[in-house]
Parts: sequence; structure tokens; C-alpha cells
Amino acid sequence: MSKDSERAAYNLPPVDVPKPEPPVPSSGPTLFFEKLFYYTVDRPVTLYREWIERQRANNKVYYYHREFRRVPDITECLEDDYLCIYEAEMQWKRDLQVDQEIVKIIRERLGACRVREGVNAPENCAMDLQLFKDVAKAYRDRYDELGAYGSARRCLMKQKHRMIAERKAQTEAKA
Repeated sequence: MSKDSERAAYNLPPVDVPKPEPPVPSSGPTLFFEKLFYYTVDRPVTLYREWIERQRANNKVYYYHREFRRVPDITECLEDDYLCIYEAEMQWKRDLQVDQEIVKIIRERLGACRVREGVNAPENCAMDLQLFKDVAKAYRDRYDELGAYGSARRCLMKQKHRMIAERKAQTEAKA
């Protein structure tokens, strides 16, 4: 191919491109209002923001998750100590959320292992599957059948009934 055919297909820009005209400086009332806005609004706000940014750069604040102190269990609260019972309820709700997240993370880890291993998942993901079964069983033992209005007191009663049933099963097995 010759250079002439390329030139016909792709137009080249003109060689003599005029220079753009310089902007016309503001004059009269527009210059006055621009300077007024700059010195009364823009400059103070900019200086204040820069000062705040310098302060934050000197004193960095790191945001981590909130740490709650462990409070006594509901079994350690007195009958008329409503504040202790409330704190125990809130602690139970936080424990419930943590346990839900643990089950969710283990389930996601098992799913990722199954996707990664493909056909060989049953043999290569056996440890993850066993861990998930153990965690899910512990979660079900503690929180299952509590309903939407589960509380620390209901959970404690469920644990008590489960322990009584286990004792009864042991005595029946011995007899």
C-alpha cells in the first residue's frame, strides 16, 4: 500500500492550527463580586478545612469494632436486679449475633471449598464439612426452637430441659 491511499483513508489534521485566544480578564462588577466571594466565603472555608485536615492528620482516629465487657450470665443475677437481667439479655443477643456470624462464615468456607474442589469436594472438604456440622449442631442446640422472641431466660430454660432429658436418658440406659 502506498502512502497516498493511507492519506485518503485517514484525514490528517491541518498543519496551521490557530492558537486559542487568551481569556478576557474580568473587569468591572464581576471582578468585584469574584474577589468579594473569594475573600469572604471561599478563602475562610478553605483555610478552616485545611486546618481541620492538619488536626486530623496529627491525631489519627482508628475505628474498630466496639468492644463490650462481658457481663454476668442471667443465672448470676438476683431476682429483683432488673439492670443485671437487662445486661444479661443484651449480652445474650450479642452472643446470638456472633454465633450466627460464625455459622455463616463456616458455611461460606464450606461452599468455597466445594466450588474450588469441584468433583473431589466430598473427600477434600471433609474437614470443613465436619466443622460445619459441629458448629451447626451447637447453634441448633442452643438457639433452635426459641422463636422470634427468644431471650436469655428462654434459652436457659431450654438448656435446663435438655439437661434433664439427658439425665433421664442416662438413668434409663443404666436400668
